[in-house]
Amino acid sequence: MDLNINYHTEMTPDIALQILRDGHERFLSGRSKHRGLLQKVQETKDNPRPFASILSCMDSRVPTELILDQSIGDIFNIRIAGNVISPHVLGSLEYTIATAGSKLIVVMGHTNCGAVRSACDDVMRENLSGLLREVKVCISQEFTEISNRTGHNESFVNKVSLLNVYRSVQQILEQSSIIRQRVDSREIKIIPAMYDISVGNLTFYNKHC
Repeated sequence: MDLNINYHTEMTPDIALQILRDGHERFLSGRSKHRGLLQKVQETKDNPRPFASILSCMDSRVPTELILDQSIGDIFNIRIAGNVISPHVLGSLEYTIATAGSKLIVVMGHTNCGAVRSACDDVMRENLSGLLREVKVCISQEFTEISNRTGHNESFVNKVSLLNVYRSVQQILEQSSIIRQRVDSREIKIIPAMYDISVGNLTFYNKHC
């Protein structure tokens, strides 16, 4: 599906999600679109059309626009270690929804996340410690890994990462009435997702808001 629609009148959360799904399928099959990026700079300088907002980790192996095959002006890209929620992240998301008109929020974690590994290993490091405390909440919520509940257990780390994605989704809904009201009215959707850095596959989860 291409973005050949009237953005202001025809874009919906479901169309936005399908555009991202289609873009990721192109990425996986090696058919990413060839774009004249300098031309896109000119086309979007006065009228960008970002239809979705992606909250993801800052990991260098997770280049959001590339794995979703999107271009300049297509998505808002909010990146922070561990894709955690803070007042600044919430404010940014509120801007994308209430002011810029995005129809979809995707909260995207990834496998083998360094921030989650550090949280599992109880790393303490100046300003990083405050961020990792947000992730540590999810460690006690993971019950299936009985032994080696550390950052050296990739399975454990990945399960905590997914719990952390769902926690971020829940925090967005609980801490932002602006976003919650638009979700309740079905004006927007929030979708959890996980990216597998070993194979390049992104899973959008069916349980969504």
